[in-house]
Amino acid sequence: LVAEIEKKITEAFEVFDRESNKTVDEREIGCIIRSLGCFPNETEVQELLEKMEVEEPGGFIHLEKFLPVMTKVLLDRRFRPIPEDVILHAFEALDENKRGYITKEDLVKHLTE
Repeated sequence: LVAEIEKKITEAFEVFDRESNKTVDEREIGCIIRSLGCFPNETEVQELLEKMEVEEPGGFIHLEKFLPVMTKVLLDRRFRPIPEDVILHAFEALDENKRGYITKEDLVKHLTE
């Protein structure tokens, strides 16, 4: 199981490894984590970056630092997506007229007020 998870993590990492040197820009880490089905908020991404020991701000993350941290995250099943029924309930609360859809204008209104 661990080998399978590490392979999945490595493959996701390599998509963002533009120089093929086993490093990625730290700004890509959130995208990589989310591509693995985990949905941490930005504060949680920063906490994970601290565990990966970024040597300098705006630096790069090495696969060898990323792999053990993300393996533990996936094994612990952290940062799971919000369940569909919760999202549906939130949508229904916004759909005041019970039409089964929300207009763009209503969505903008709800998101900005």
